[in-house]
Amino acid sequence: MADREDEELQMALRMSLQSSPPEAKRSKPREGAEESPEARNRRLQRELMASAAEKRIRATENKSPSLSPKVESPNKNVGPSCVPVSITEARRTAERKVRSGEALPPEVANELFSMVFGSGVSKGILAQWSNQGIRFSSDPDTCMGLVQHEGGPCGVLATIQAFVLKYLLFFPQELGHVSPNNPSQTLVKRGLARSSYAATDNFAHITDERKSRALVLSMVEILFSCGNGKSAVVSTLDVFSDHIKDGCDGDLKNEMITKALEGFSIESASDLQKVLRVSTYTSQAAAFDRLMTDLPVFESRMGAMLFLISALLSRGLESVQADRDDPSLPLVTAPFGHASQEIVNLLLCGQAVPNVFDGRMDLGGGMSLKGIPNGVEIGFLTLLESLNFCKVGQYLKCPKWPIWVVGSESHYTVLFALDTSVQDENELESREAKIRRAFDAQDQSGGGGFIGVEGFQLVIRETNIHFPPEKLDNLCNAGFIVWSEFWQALLELDKNLGGLKDPTGSLGKKQFDLFHFNGIAKSVVNMNATAEGEIPSQRPRLCKLSVLVPPKWTQEEFLADVVPSSSGEVNQPAPPAQHAPLVDCIRTRWPRATCSWVGDDPSIV
Repeated sequence: MADREDEELQMALRMSLQSSPPEAKRSKPREGAEESPEARNRRLQRELMASAAEKRIRATENKSPSLSPKVESPNKNVGPSCVPVSITEARRTAERKVRSGEALPPEVANELFSMVFGSGVSKGILAQWSNQGIRFSSDPDTCMGLVQHEGGPCGVLATIQAFVLKYLLFFPQELGHVSPNNPSQTLVKRGLARSSYAATDNFAHITDERKSRALVLSMVEILFSCGNGKSAVVSTLDVFSDHIKDGCDGDLKNEMITKALEGFSIESASDLQKVLRVSTYTSQAAAFDRLMTDLPVFESRMGAMLFLISALLSRGLESVQADRDDPSLPLVTAPFGHASQEIVNLLLCGQAVPNVFDGRMDLGGGMSLKGIPNGVEIGFLTLLESLNFCKVGQYLKCPKWPIWVVGSESHYTVLFALDTSVQDENELESREAKIRRAFDAQDQSGGGGFIGVEGFQLVIRETNIHFPPEKLDNLCNAGFIVWSEFWQALLELDKNLGGLKDPTGSLGKKQFDLFHFNGIAKSVVNMNATAEGEIPSQRPRLCKLSVLVPPKWTQEEFLADVVPSSSGEVNQPAPPAQHAPLVDCIRTRWPRATCSWVGDDPSIV
């Protein structure tokens, strides 16, 4: 039986090299006999391969001879179909082994599954993570964005989305020169230096080819960041290994993968171990080639889970557990299956740390909490900071590029600017940032915003602040110093004494645009009026916000909502601005910012 199936498999492959298309031979299960899963899988593989051969033959007939694929043969009088089967099969077997990778040992698969999902994961959560591909939206207005259909994997999708935007917005010319066959010239291989640059918002004109390259470059960058810049692991499934064939176009690959996943599910570590295959790459060029070839795999419904597994294995399971403060908890949180902050941080900075402050927080007794270790390409803002549940550090608030993953209580979205100058600071803003970093370095309250007297003395010495003795005594009288009181004192202290008082009013205001992208498909009702009875379209949301950041002022002036001009007159208050939870997130980055937009409120859930 096995010999017969192998013969049929070889015949299907030979057909793709013949000049005339014979009728494809497909085997069928014997009537009256129950087909085993293994036999069904082999039959499905043969049918898909025969279909691929037929399509390739038809395409070959329509091509000129100069564009037709040629097969080198030692004997010029011998046709391609006469190449010894043993040679072609050996080469094909070797290529298949490289493509499919190696299986994980059972104990490693058990550790991986338990680390991600825990011991009591529900079928609903597994279904969420098994039905989310990494695909771009088909809607012209949001075609630069990845669309989410299932709840849960949004943390993975939003982070990848942020990196994709970095390449699409700020490196459009270089991106066009990226070659799948020569990725050594890609941006990943070169050091990226931030420059003053304003991108375009003409997203509909970005070609599919550029989007695919941006996606693969983003995946390579993230995975090598997880691997300390030295290596990356690419994960796939064994059910794909014989379905993805070189020379097949994207649509045919997608069709093959969809068929291969019919009835497929992962419900346990054993299920994962049977089908998961991993390959390790130390060359970014090789990883780029592999991911470009297997991009339809990550576009399939298993894409989000496979990429998360790739990132975890790139970091190493032991290193991931060492990064965490409590490694006993699953990375996918119950009861809704959301990606934890550790997953988002792993993709942002290469380490699965659980906190968003800078560096480590020493708790004494040899204990500490782990935060973001260094500067990052993509930032992070969260609604939880506006509610005083946490404090995001400067590394995440001020990333290299003006792109932020935005977290709410239950969802992750993306905020970005087209102009890198939105993060530029003037003299006093730089001074403020330096003082805040020094204060946060002494804050052992977990982001509570207060420090002890000894730490306060270090802060004012480090930042060259000279309070009058009576003011200093007043600040230290309670035994601890609260940031809000310290901040108010700085606003009242002259610049020549190290304060932030600016009687000239020379700071001025900031005004710029931000864009917010929510990848989860929702009803859009504010764009074009729909006919009576017509169902509003389901698509991601892209919202443009106009942001105004007023000049520095004292708390009293802010509460009074008036600003004194240089002539001493009082300016009229600005018209009421719009508000949504996203605005609270924006104000954690730009205090006192006001925002306005057209249409529906931007949603972070």
